[in-house]
Amino acid sequence: MGCGTGEHALLAASLGLDAIGVDLAARAIDLARVKATERGLEPRFVVLDALDLTELDQQFDTVLDCGLFHVFSDEDRRRFVESLTAVVTTGGRYHMLCFSDRQPGDWGPRRITQDEILTTFAEGWTVDSIEPAVLEITLDPAGAQAWLVGATRR
Repeated sequence: MGCGTGEHALLAASLGLDAIGVDLAARAIDLARVKATERGLEPRFVVLDALDLTELDQQFDTVLDCGLFHVFSDEDRRRFVESLTAVVTTGGRYHMLCFSDRQPGDWGPRRITQDEILTTFAEGWTVDSIEPAVLEITLDPAGAQAWLVGATRR
């Protein structure tokens, strides 16, 4: 979800896995498709709002999110999880890396608390882990404080 120029989907495809990258930015999807062609890989890339995942008409057993969840408003986060719930199989996994409230300052995206994660995924999900992590960013060589989350669809 929010695949940008597709590196995670391309990695999955290079390992022989079926992979779909979804992003709202058409330019990012165009770049992902060029990379796939250059690397001889065949993941599918789709321009789509992550709030409307049912439009894919497909089920998933694993979803990766590196930097999408924290850009949503409270209402859109709720809608995103509803959308995600509709397309992830029972027992399927969601892996997320998002900005953390542990990050000092006020630059960048909204900081997410552990409680917000637990509350947002309270229905239909089990949050298996929330661990401190660092999100690599270009603005700061030290990176940004983040949460690495693993959740299972019930």
